[in-house]
Amino acid sequence: MADYELNDIDPDDISDLLIKIEKSFDIKFGHTELIYISTFGELCDHVINKIQLDHSDDCTSQQAFYKLREAIVSTLQIDKEIITTDFSLAHILPKKNRHSLTKKIEDELGFKLNILRPPYWVTVTLFILLLASFIGLFFIWKIGLTTLLFSIAALRFANKFGNELDLETVGQVAGKMTRENYLKSRRTPKSFNRKEIEKILTDLFSNDLYLDKNELTREAKFV
Repeated sequence: MADYELNDIDPDDISDLLIKIEKSFDIKFGHTELIYISTFGELCDHVINKIQLDHSDDCTSQQAFYKLREAIVSTLQIDKEIITTDFSLAHILPKKNRHSLTKKIEDELGFKLNILRPPYWVTVTLFILLLASFIGLFFIWKIGLTTLLFSIAALRFANKFGNELDLETVGQVAGKMTRENYLKSRRTPKSFNRKEIEKILTDLFSNDLYLDKNELTREAKFV
């Protein structure tokens, strides 16, 4: 099988993803630490070696689901027995008070879930306005600068108070927790399952960079 080259990827997206990896596994990459990492498999091995915790064979995604279920039961007073991995988020978080209920669950968990977003039409409109403001800087800079500042502030506001669900089920949220808050999702945050890390990194790269998991092999090269 030919090596899959990870080219055509925005360096900023890679940087954002590395920050997510650091946060999820409580590690820190040095400025030049990854210079000699050339394949996805090498990155996976490097991350595993950086996690200086005891190995445990337990399943983190299962623990993440149990933690999430307990947080939902505790804050929303919902019968524990009806909450399964396929249970609808929209049923738990009705649109009328979705933002406040989500925050309560996040407070119970102790970290952000980041499952809400603004409507796509709002995001697209503000991005077009942002692009137009950059062009405007070359013609009438005062108007361009004012529009630029407005569009940036509006994007931040929209992202902070967005009310649309990004996921559909409780199980999908548990999976997101496992990827983005791995150690905090575990029953014992001072341990990790080294067998899970490569799959979690594959999921992160696939979700954030829109890469095909089948082509994201250990031999896939960073170009």
